Amino acid sequence: MTSPSSGASRRDFLKTSATAAAVTATLSNVASGMYVSQDDTISIALVGCGGRGTGAAGNALSVDNGPIKIVAMADVFQKNIDASHGNLSKEFGANGKLDVPPERRFIGFDAYKQAMDVLKPGDVVILTTPPAFRWVHYTYAIEKGLNVFMEKPVTVDGPTTKRMLALNDKAIEKNLKVAVGLMCRHCEARRELFDRIQNGEIGDITMMRAYRMAGPTGTAATGPKPEGVSELLYQISRFHGFLWLSGGAVSDFLIHNIDESCWMKNAWPVSCKANGGRHYRGDNVDQNFDNYSMEYTFDDGTKLFVNGRTIPGCHQEFASYAHGTKGLGVISSASHWPSRARIYTGHNEDAKNLAWEYPQPEKNNPYVDEWKHLIAAIRNNEKYNEVERGCMASVVTSMGRMAAHTGQEITLEQMMNCEHEFAPDIDKLTLESEAPLVADAEGKYPIPLPGLEKTREYA
Repeated sequence: MTSPSSGASRRDFLKTSATAAAVTATLSNVASGMYVSQDDTISIALVGCGGRGTGAAGNALSVDNGPIKIVAMADVFQKNIDASHGNLSKEFGANGKLDVPPERRFIGFDAYKQAMDVLKPGDVVILTTPPAFRWVHYTYAIEKGLNVFMEKPVTVDGPTTKRMLALNDKAIEKNLKVAVGLMCRHCEARRELFDRIQNGEIGDITMMRAYRMAGPTGTAATGPKPEGVSELLYQISRFHGFLWLSGGAVSDFLIHNIDESCWMKNAWPVSCKANGGRHYRGDNVDQNFDNYSMEYTFDDGTKLFVNGRTIPGCHQEFASYAHGTKGLGVISSASHWPSRARIYTGHNEDAKNLAWEYPQPEKNNPYVDEWKHLIAAIRNNEKYNEVERGCMASVVTSMGRMAAHTGQEITLEQMMNCEHEFAPDIDKLTLESEAPLVADAEGKYPIPLPGLEKTREYA
């Protein structure tokens, strides 16, 4: 990891952002052919057929804006494709929106190419594999002239963040429409809260706090690899447990709280200090801490405090808050949706101090709305690209993770310039490849050692 200098890397990032915005503006009225007319069917390929991919595909097919159907699927596991196809068939098989015969269900590390090859320019590919593969698959999507929906996070380390930003310049040049699965940004309640905060209804933001404290979540707690199983495929099947694949529990689970908080602040933090630890590990061999406590600092000195935990039997909370000089903004109350966004005078959630709340029940599901916005942009040839924001949310989240894993204060500049790429040859993987992360003789993997490993998250 490079040492802090004059802020050059942060300026370089912002310069990249400004350039991307300028290019997007100049292309907003250019008919590049990377859109579909109102009467045409939008065909979709699903790359990554796990639970999130299946959910995203279902959300896409729920949009009532012209004909749309899924025509290809890809994964490294046959069981994932079988389960995903079966689940989608129950809701969409009879109406012709799922048209994926066995010959268009592809298995392997090159299956993404085969699935995208089924599409024509202007169609859509859903990228919902573990995020380590995002830049590889995005590269091919751009080459094929495809519009993209990619799940968060979009990167897990500094080098891949820079790579994604460079790739995205090419997507903007082609006028591709690209969505990132930070669906909270598409939540109507949060959008109104954002406007009210920007209009000064809670005053100047003085402090923010966010929580995702739950029991064991996803595959974050992972036991030893079974005998006779490929180490590479075992890790992919338990991707939350391995930093190279997912950025671990922090990147996958905390990114929404961090992103929605930074959105309300309308800024990204410049540094982070953090703590974390491993407890009650049993035979688990994953790389995660069981709790994380992060203190992000913005340019103006304002703090964002983030607490994450995946320990059973503890207090649970899943919410984000913004405190201002005039009162409290509740960004989210219990998970991602409904938000139940509201504003209080003062800082206590006391009914007598309620100044505003979004009408309940919230009718628009943001998981569907993000697809409504993407499909509308494709059909109307409107500029639409969320990758830069997705990269920022991803690298800021990784900055907090690295601060906890190293025990050091980490700046945005340091995170962007950190040379530790977790899986530099991931584009060369085959079903017979050795995993980028290899267990020792006891079946254990390298873990973060705060204060000992100060420049890398693991050795």
